[in-house]
Amino acid sequence: MANIIKIHKNDNVAVAIEELRKGDVFYVDSQPVTAVTDIPAGHKVALEDLDEKTPVIKYGCPIGKTVCKVAKGEWIHTHNLKTGLGDLLDYTYEPVEARLEKKEEAFFQGYERPDGSVGVRNEIWIIPTVGCVNNIATALAARASGLVKGSVEGVAAFPHPYGCSQMGDDQEHTRTILADLIRHPNAGGVLVLGLGCENSNIEVLKGYLGEYDEKRVKFLVCQESDDEMEDGLALIRELIENVCDLKRTKISASRLIVGLKCGGSDGFSGITANPLVGRFSDLLIGRGGTTILTEVPEMFGAETLLMNRCENEALFEQTVNLINDFKLYFKRHDQTIYENPSPGNKKGGISTLEDKSLGCTQKSGSAPVKGVLAYGDRVKNAGLNLLSAPGNDLVAATALASAGAHIVLFTTGRGTPFASPVPTVKIASNSRLAGKKGGWIDFNAGVLTQGADMEETAEQFFDFVLQVASGKKVRSEEAGFHDMAIFKQGVTL
Repeated sequence: MANIIKIHKNDNVAVAIEELRKGDVFYVDSQPVTAVTDIPAGHKVALEDLDEKTPVIKYGCPIGKTVCKVAKGEWIHTHNLKTGLGDLLDYTYEPVEARLEKKEEAFFQGYERPDGSVGVRNEIWIIPTVGCVNNIATALAARASGLVKGSVEGVAAFPHPYGCSQMGDDQEHTRTILADLIRHPNAGGVLVLGLGCENSNIEVLKGYLGEYDEKRVKFLVCQESDDEMEDGLALIRELIENVCDLKRTKISASRLIVGLKCGGSDGFSGITANPLVGRFSDLLIGRGGTTILTEVPEMFGAETLLMNRCENEALFEQTVNLINDFKLYFKRHDQTIYENPSPGNKKGGISTLEDKSLGCTQKSGSAPVKGVLAYGDRVKNAGLNLLSAPGNDLVAATALASAGAHIVLFTTGRGTPFASPVPTVKIASNSRLAGKKGGWIDFNAGVLTQGADMEETAEQFFDFVLQVASGKKVRSEEAGFHDMAIFKQGVTL
């Protein structure tokens, strides 16, 4: 088994699969290279002598420039490599052909909703309009667990700190995200729990919902109730009775929407887990399905690869705005645009934002970009979509769910127990993590560094995701975790 991987033929670095000690000899392109320093697993080693300010090439693209001379066989990381990125950039549309092979139809067992949408879960959700009633929502979910019956798969509360004392876009975002979640087809029924005096009260929120099914969505204003616990439980009983007899039916995978996210990445993420998810995306889109890529700050440095896959120039311009608007958000707050990667990323072998982004965007596979979504937008176009949201795991995963994702695929090299409003599949980039955190990890992509074939592993993973869509619980669901977070940018009153 090779102990080193050169990702692209033009790279002048390789990635150590296992720790290399000073003096170890490894082979790249059939040529021997001697490690002149220790190289941690997942980290980069120079394949040739590099002068100061020389571009370091990984994934066939520059990931920064050296800050000093680097010898062949030397460890390359944050001590001798810095980002080469600048601020706002001008872009030119240079489209590349992005075609996918059409695949034979696949199916999962899901729930048909009366409005024509489909869900992969039949849960009851309690959604507070304001943080003041979070504890009531959580207490109701706990007490209502004993009411679950039939095909209802659980009762979950989604506490958050917003809904009042907000202004401008923050308040709009809160209302939009809450309305999106209330409409989400993974919820067979929703109790909207209000306080009564908040800015984003129930009557205001109804304007964002539009038409809704009164059997599926119930409302409770706590200040107007003599006993909100008893009244809340009575409404939850009604919601459960309405959907407890529903059965899963055979549904085409062309109707499946899957969000793509990574967090706690390491030097293996761009070699194993992210390309695997990219291959999944292609397999699903090849069957008419939809995927959504987000975390815009982790596109910086790799954005042109996405821009040039846009189906037309209008989408290209929207993607340019997606990138530059997020850079301006950083600048408005006097923050460094490229304050990334995180300490955990660096420990795992990622040195610069370009390094991180080129690995991150591999989750998009090779499909053409069919849609670009603002934060809070719901997906309209089948195929690959780009969504505006930050890199923060909980905020981005919630944004994916609110955009319509039935499932979120979350790749990680460091591990995390978090969940989101929808089933959140954790894919380990390395086998050590998968073995250590079996209670967190759902699928091990680390086998790809141990001789496993990418196409076979991708087919196995595709089948696994269809099983999740058909009711198989992921680890965070087994633990009873449900999380949500809303993107806050402005003033709090």
